[in-house]
Amino acid sequence: MTAEGLQDRNSLGLAIKEEAQKLGFALVGISPVQPPPHEEFFAQWLRRGLGGELGYLQRTEELRRDPRKVVPWAASVISVGMNYYTPLPRPVMQEGGRGWISRYAWGDDYHDLMKQRLEALLKRIEEICPEPVQGKAFVDSGPVLERDVAGVSGIGWIGKNTHLISPQSGSWFFLGELFLSVGLVYDRPIRDRCGQCDLCLKACPTGAFAGPYHLDARRCISYLTIELKGAIPRHLRPLIGNHVFGCDICQEVCPYNVKARATAEEAFSPREGLYMPELVLLLSLSDEEFQIRFRGSPILRAKRRGFLRNVAVALGNLKDKDALPHLVRALQDHEPLVRQHVAWALGELSGSEALKALEARLEVEVDPGVIEEIQLARTKTLV
Repeated sequence: MTAEGLQDRNSLGLAIKEEAQKLGFALVGISPVQPPPHEEFFAQWLRRGLGGELGYLQRTEELRRDPRKVVPWAASVISVGMNYYTPLPRPVMQEGGRGWISRYAWGDDYHDLMKQRLEALLKRIEEICPEPVQGKAFVDSGPVLERDVAGVSGIGWIGKNTHLISPQSGSWFFLGELFLSVGLVYDRPIRDRCGQCDLCLKACPTGAFAGPYHLDARRCISYLTIELKGAIPRHLRPLIGNHVFGCDICQEVCPYNVKARATAEEAFSPREGLYMPELVLLLSLSDEEFQIRFRGSPILRAKRRGFLRNVAVALGNLKDKDALPHLVRALQDHEPLVRQHVAWALGELSGSEALKALEARLEVEVDPGVIEEIQLARTKTLV
């Protein structure tokens, strides 16, 4: 490429970044389309079973390890980050009957919003680029190792907690990519700046980090409360605390998030009742009420049965006696997964009323998993 051509590509890249920032993307970087630097690490992570039941990762492994198999025509990728941070404090566990939902799920679902913004960016690029442009946007739903790709683009590095961290802005960002058919001038990656810090590794309540940069998803609260479809392992339930959807702890303790700025995107502002939610109100949601309440929210991903499962575990950990009548009613829920975890929660609360409810349900229960859970809970209430 001639010096003149290089200058033109550099100008185009700067113009793209400016347009991206106008659309609300606080972080923007440009990199070539190539196999991500940690693709072999990703493969080994899958082989070790650390991805748990995330079968879609195994099904798309080869595509994730080389984006050229997904977009063979692409030359460049624009990586973007959109801030979702809302600076509201985490409640203490003793703050009766309240749960915790990860900050990213307080507002509207980011997938659609970011996809629309990236498609708007593509249209703008088509207008300013002197040659025909082909493009494709991905937002956490395509076979792309987003953090790896973003790291190559220079907008941050992958920290020990496996989040992408910007040295100026921290890690409270949604990531997205726009693959383009045109070559551009590329940004340089940022070196790892975690140093000797291991606050995130020590802060994890469930010990989900097998080591720096090694997340065991099977123990991660976000995985357990969102991705896991079945019963939460009993030995991990007490460690989940009052989390009902996601976590945030490993980001909250990160020094690079101390000066995080609040998002300017109104769509990510907390919906009513999602910051420090009153758990007994969530436990009583019907199927229809759940769909209405969380329409357009990331929480739909857990489905009603998974979400109420989480709520029951949180109430069991809080041991709030005021929740007892609500749990007794929920023991009649039509979903076995919900009844199973409600039974566990009643065992944690113990007492004669809990025992009476468990024994009454045992007389009519037909699901083997629920029966086993009730029998274990009864033993606990009798101690």
